[in-house]
Amino acid sequence: MNVHATPNVKGYGISVEPLHGRVAIYRGDTLLAESHNAKVMYETRLPPAIYVPREDLCVELSPETDLQTFCPFKGTATYHDISLPEEHLTNSIWAYEDAFPESAGIQGHIGFMPNIVTRIDLGENQLRQPDYGNISGPLIDWLMRGASEVNTPDGFTKALAEKMLEHGIAIQRLSILVWSLHPLIAGKHYIWEKDAAEISTHTPSYEIHDHPAFTNSPLRHVSNGLGGVRQRLNNDNPHNSFPIIEDLRAKGATDYVAMPLPFSDGRTNVLTLTCDHPDGFTTENLGLVFECSTVIARFYEVFMQRENAQVLLETYVGKRSGARVLGGEIRRGDGDDIDAAIMFCDLRNSTALEEQLGRDAYIEVLNGFFETVSGIVHDHDGEVLKFIGDAVLAVFPAGDDAVGARSNAQRSAIEIVEKLAELRSDENDYHCDCSIGVAYGRVTYGNVGSRERLDFTVIGQAANVAARLGEYGKTVGHRIVVSQDIEPACQQAVPLGAIKLHNVSQPVRSFALQTSADILMNT
Repeated sequence: MNVHATPNVKGYGISVEPLHGRVAIYRGDTLLAESHNAKVMYETRLPPAIYVPREDLCVELSPETDLQTFCPFKGTATYHDISLPEEHLTNSIWAYEDAFPESAGIQGHIGFMPNIVTRIDLGENQLRQPDYGNISGPLIDWLMRGASEVNTPDGFTKALAEKMLEHGIAIQRLSILVWSLHPLIAGKHYIWEKDAAEISTHTPSYEIHDHPAFTNSPLRHVSNGLGGVRQRLNNDNPHNSFPIIEDLRAKGATDYVAMPLPFSDGRTNVLTLTCDHPDGFTTENLGLVFECSTVIARFYEVFMQRENAQVLLETYVGKRSGARVLGGEIRRGDGDDIDAAIMFCDLRNSTALEEQLGRDAYIEVLNGFFETVSGIVHDHDGEVLKFIGDAVLAVFPAGDDAVGARSNAQRSAIEIVEKLAELRSDENDYHCDCSIGVAYGRVTYGNVGSRERLDFTVIGQAANVAARLGEYGKTVGHRIVVSQDIEPACQQAVPLGAIKLHNVSQPVRSFALQTSADILMNT
């Protein structure tokens, strides 16, 4: 007969008990500590930990090291080195200098890292292994089974808060701060509040690191590896560690905790919980969240890895190209033959500019040039494929609208020239001028390169012609030169005839575009 036993389900537990008589702690033959006032801490899923009063140490401690760790019911642990006659033991001893109420019994005591101690003489004491059972319930069941079905970080944050409430954790507010890899955004901050219908999502820029609201906040404290934060918000604890604590107290909060959410790459993100129960968080409920924190962190890491991949691909290869790579076009030769207008925009006199301005100022000018060109290209449904030295290669796919692609390319070229002229005339010492070539034709749009290093780009005669037309424009004083395939979309085009271009076998009938900037300069 098969018997199915009901599992022993209990909450997270922690207790501190005194030990009796003499307790001695050794490393080899060296006595590290000897005490008649030692204590043992029993904690769920951890081996019993022996603590002795600091004055009962038999070795000298170093000052506090940089290492800190956090426990939501013990506090932030600080660490010390010890030096023995034949060895130096780094971060070998810890202490909770400001222990939380659940662990007040170890205030003023120290503990030893397990690998430091080789023998403990407990005298008449015998340690027990507490039977805390297994932690389970709605939150863990959801993390194990249902959480993977949530496909956005906003949705996951909302579901996570709701499952905590279902589990009996009296949260009033939950927030998750995760750092990202983005050229403009430092990270994402998701905030759930009990009375709000939707998750609020904030995307702070990198200026957040200098903003007073962040520099004097638990978020900075935790993410900088300074340990977690726990503060009761009742009458017995009138002082606030951070300004936000007073705001939460005013909203009826009774307890606050901020704990690390570590990612596998070493970055420390932050989970915060605010309680509205009169007695604050229970040890069992807070222990449950702490036990689940690494699993919760992995879900957010998956979300952020995908967002980071998308952002980095869009940043380095463009939005359309990035989407195709992320969609699986990652092998050499993957790509399509498309009709497109190709624009090659080159910064004029760049060598002289670098010599004149110096490297730092030149790079600032170059970035301003790229910003101007990219913004205008994107505004006309084009995509910047790459920056080649001091030049921009952009593509305007035709799809079902060849006339629209030609028109977008020529309008972009004109707006770029006029915008740069406007910047030069503002008496702000702006130095940028450009030469632009535009051509239209069939190109291959996809992956080329070696097996280990690929480039998502356009290959074809139109791309070659666009680059050569830009070079030709420099020699004859025209800022924009287009092929005859573009000319039907142009309003002001000056025929240049059939031009012999470098490395192009047949002459290309071409036109120069007149902009308002050119007309003003010639009058």
